[in-house]
Amino acid sequence: MKILILGAAGQVSRMLTNRLLNEIDAEITLYARHANSRLKAASQRVEIIDGDFNDKAKLVEAMSGVNVVYLNDMRNAKATQSIVSAMDEAGVKRLIGATVLGIYDEVAGAFGRWNDAMVGSSAPLYKSAAKVVEDSDLDYTLLRLTWLYNQEGNEDYELTIKGEPFIGAQVTRQAVARLIMDLLADNTKYIGKSLGVSEPNTDFEKPSFY
Repeated sequence: MKILILGAAGQVSRMLTNRLLNEIDAEITLYARHANSRLKAASQRVEIIDGDFNDKAKLVEAMSGVNVVYLNDMRNAKATQSIVSAMDEAGVKRLIGATVLGIYDEVAGAFGRWNDAMVGSSAPLYKSAAKVVEDSDLDYTLLRLTWLYNQEGNEDYELTIKGEPFIGAQVTRQAVARLIMDLLADNTKYIGKSLGVSEPNTDFEKPSFY
């Protein structure tokens, strides 16, 4: 399996890279702005590409032989469209994309009001980028992540499907990386789905670390 990680310098992307190297025999391409100064090839199975999401030609080149693309940042519709178009040209179908909760107004109650106030004017940007993927013919899975924090050993997550109320004010980055690994282990699961991702038993008015 060959996996392309777009936005590879992010924390979840770095955790995912380590898991891929330690848990499966995958080739990994890490793609990010200023990648050569921000990332290191920890294995001969890793290739690093310094590039921008709007550089379609470089994206197509990076996608050569790739089976799965993981997109760590979906806040820009133009950049997302560039990625989708590059995948179409390169013949790559499988996309796992990370976005945020609230893009369908699916978060109710006190936490929903708190989240709306925190996300503010950036919410339409995420919504527009998600729509680009949902309108494509890719085999996509969107991950609507609640508020993220780090806790070693905590990989608990629960999922809700688009159309269901979002429950859960927080989730660890470690759990998100585990979820992506679980999706890669069964690459037919949740195709064409938008998943709310949270930690069980965190139905709080706001994350515990705020």
